[in-house]
Amino acid sequence: MGQYVQLEVDEQRRVGTIRLDRPPMNALSHQVWREIEAATHEAVDHDAVAAIVVHGGPKVFAAGADIKEFPDWSYQDVNESGQVLHRALDTLARAPMPTIAAINGYALGGGCELALACDFRFAADNAKLGQPEILLGLIPGAGGTQRLPRLIGLSRAKELVFSGRMVDMVEAERIGLVDHVAPADELYDRAMESAAAYAAGPYALRLAKRAIEDGTELPLDQALRLERSLFAECFATEDARTGIASFIEHGPGKAEFSGR
Repeated sequence: MGQYVQLEVDEQRRVGTIRLDRPPMNALSHQVWREIEAATHEAVDHDAVAAIVVHGGPKVFAAGADIKEFPDWSYQDVNESGQVLHRALDTLARAPMPTIAAINGYALGGGCELALACDFRFAADNAKLGQPEILLGLIPGAGGTQRLPRLIGLSRAKELVFSGRMVDMVEAERIGLVDHVAPADELYDRAMESAAAYAAGPYALRLAKRAIEDGTELPLDQALRLERSLFAECFATEDARTGIASFIEHGPGKAEFSGR
């Protein structure tokens, strides 16, 4: 257990919650980034975790980096810090199971980048997202200039990064920055319900995530070869045998999977 980040496991639903708890704003210090990485490793290695929810509590997801650490940083310090940030978010982004960011309140700067590293973003109707680094004379440094345009397109990402403005949930849902908007007091439950549904799915979900994530970084011919290889790998799983047999006997959507 970290000081500011904990993994909570719902074994019945097979969902692990990576919970940030650094009041009042869940500022992302070096220690918090390292604890996010450690909690992600713990979730991936946990036998009872087949989906992950990242949550900052009912008031705020994460309002950004701990700016108090910035004034004394040298160029070398920034490079070393960047490695800590990127390692934490790459670990989360490469988690083999589905991941959902459950966003209450602010997800700004590094908090927005933390959400971008998840597969899906569920947000409260009063949430605000943005990359305000330009207002400090900086640029996003934990993936915002790369994951944001891949999600919402180049022009929209440039406008948000260049302006540093915050986005409300009407706009965020319209441009695809968030996938689902819910009342604030229902948000975490909605995210958990969705995560539990993914967790009950077959091992093929992991292979599908790998095909999509790795394939989008490859030329199409190589990506199609990757897909073909992973499709064949599905047939070595217990879940494929279960799903095929269930379909033949009972029709679609009736199989109960083991995750193996």
